[in-house]
Parts: sequence; C-alpha cells; structure tokens
Amino acid sequence: MDTEKYNIEISVQSQYLDTQSTPENNRYVFAYNVTIINKGKVPARLLSRHWVITDAEGKVQEVRGSGVIGEHPYLKPGENFNYSSGSIIETPIGSMHGSYQMRADDGTEFDAEINPFSLHSNPQSLH
Repeated sequence: MDTEKYNIEISVQSQYLDTQSTPENNRYVFAYNVTIINKGKVPARLLSRHWVITDAEGKVQEVRGSGVIGEHPYLKPGENFNYSSGSIIETPIGSMHGSYQMRADDGTEFDAEINPFSLHSNPQSLH
C-alpha cells in the first residue's frame, strides 16, 4: 500500500456524558468527536466503519455499518470531515478503536485505522 498516496489521518476526542449516564444501572454514556483528514494524494470516499468497544470488564461490542452518521464523506487531498457520535458501556472506563473502509478515486480500497482511545467517566481515575 502506497501510504503517501493513500493516507487518512483520524483523531478522536471523547467525553463522558454525566447527564445521560446512570452509574447505578451500569450505564456510562460517552460522546466522541472525530476528525478525518485526507493527507494522501488521491481523493477517497468513506464506505463503512468498524468499531471495537471494550469496557473495563473485557466485554467487547463490535459495530459495523455503512458510512458514518448516515453519510459517506468524500475527501479530496487536504480536506477534512468532522462528526460526533456516542457509545454506551457498562463500566466507568473503557476503550475504542477501529477502522474506516475507504475507496480511492483510482478504485483502490483500503482501511484507515482508528488508534485506540480511552473512555473514562473521571479523568482523575487514569492517573
């Protein structure tokens, strides 16, 4: 794979949603904001997503689907796309990672990896 040609950079920021969570029912709700940037040399469209969500007990949820938030963003080199979504886990700490399946204008399909990021209800708990 030509990483100079096909290079999608993804950054994610997560946030605990206290008002939507009910810890007494093991329900911890998180929002995450994603920025997808095409740092390659070829325009590409996001086809689908694959998320792996893991809570502190090791329970894994896998989410696969078409596009993101009902869209299939098309990114020319240098362009970016931002969106927000959320997830619910049963513990106050967890993590997410995954990939976006992309198709470049030249027909090449490739995965854009989403590095692991943490979900935590109390930022102090990580120190």
